[in-house]
Amino acid sequence: MVFNCFNFWLVFPFIFMIYWAIPVKFNRARNLFLLAVSILLYMNWKPTFAIVLLGVTAICYGGGQILDNKEDGSRKRILCWCFAILGLLPLLVFKYYNFLNESLTLALESVGMHFALPGLNWAIPVGISFFTFQAIGYLLDVYKKRIPAEKDFLDFALFVSFFPQVTSGPISTAKDLIPQFKIPHSFRYEQGCDGLKMLLWGMFLKLALADRIGLYVDTVYSNYIHYSGAVCFIASIMYTIQIYCDFAGYSLMAIGIAKTLGFDLINNFERPYLASSVTEFWKRWHISLTRWLTTHVYINLGGNRCSKLRWYVNIMITFLVSGLWHGANWTFIIWGALHGFFQIIEKALMGDRLKAELKSGLHKFTLIRGMRIILTFSLVSFAWIFFRIPTLDGAVNVIGRIFTDFGQFSMGPLDPISMVAIGVGLPILFAREIREEFLSNSIKVLDYKIVKWALYILVACYTLAMGVLDAGQFIYVSF
Repeated sequence: MVFNCFNFWLVFPFIFMIYWAIPVKFNRARNLFLLAVSILLYMNWKPTFAIVLLGVTAICYGGGQILDNKEDGSRKRILCWCFAILGLLPLLVFKYYNFLNESLTLALESVGMHFALPGLNWAIPVGISFFTFQAIGYLLDVYKKRIPAEKDFLDFALFVSFFPQVTSGPISTAKDLIPQFKIPHSFRYEQGCDGLKMLLWGMFLKLALADRIGLYVDTVYSNYIHYSGAVCFIASIMYTIQIYCDFAGYSLMAIGIAKTLGFDLINNFERPYLASSVTEFWKRWHISLTRWLTTHVYINLGGNRCSKLRWYVNIMITFLVSGLWHGANWTFIIWGALHGFFQIIEKALMGDRLKAELKSGLHKFTLIRGMRIILTFSLVSFAWIFFRIPTLDGAVNVIGRIFTDFGQFSMGPLDPISMVAIGVGLPILFAREIREEFLSNSIKVLDYKIVKWALYILVACYTLAMGVLDAGQFIYVSF
């Protein structure tokens, strides 16, 4: 059940009231209630999906218990591999079997061999990439002795299936989230208000911007051969904004809902389109996935503590994994490879200067930084074309139209309501992002409560008036 679904907002007030009505001293009852709610909401997608969720949970819980009691050595390493493969098996079967089968069949046919396994026509469990990585991350943390194994199955099951994040993250670590389930907490007004503010901004991003922009992007990309290169170019820029508003909107709503229940989830975005390099972009975009890949893939490959060539290979492998994590399609692999390639070029050209910039975290605007922000945005937008178009031929054709058939500049199929919604909504988004990045201490009038609440009310009214209500699922739910 997605957060922009009307049914969710019929149910959530009751979840909120019942949860806080349970006395603080009965914290275990609270957790049991949250687990039951999480499983039931997840089953709303399809009841059988819960079997996969609980199966991955049980495998990683049991694996953690066994690994925690083993001494370091080859036997422990083999056990870790076995449990990790078992935990990943549902993801590999549901998401990647058909892709691997089709790729193998085509490869064999290219050399004159005809062999094909039957395909699977199974629905992919919602959020399987997210909750699998979260559970496997716990297992690897136990193996590496970063954390002890969690003894309480209830708390661990809640960690994997917690309803605000189970379908699209953020991907939490056990170290960050499980201790919060163990601490009895009373309702805090400030935390609740912060949660509602994040929820409101997330709904604005999703309903008033992402879904409005999506109407335009879907129209163009579904029939791009009938539009000029100029319209395809605008659609590519629009999709860059759409996917940010969609995914950041979901993450903010998830974080906000969790806050109203007294829990803090990792912030998943830090104004990624104001990054001045692709390397910096990935420190700001889908932060929880970047952290997971850095910890469990990049560092285990050797990170940057190796030869320069090996370092570049490690970067490329990490981003190929990122591409595959997003989807079983060659377009996602190309998308990941492009991001790996961009970062390798940056590191080869800038070297220590790039490292110093990332460490400094400066938020001062200069002309050179502005030009680099535009370049980074352009590279990221180019890569998003492969992410959005479902076939390589389609992506190449769209790029070809942009560069060879630009035609007369036109906005294309943009209806008047969407034009107003986007025309007003985007400046609001840009103003907020720029203020937080460069002017956080400069506009004092925004610190007054009456001004803040006036803005909250305006954003809420604008979202209700211009938002595409109950339009459909979030983009990242399909991953």
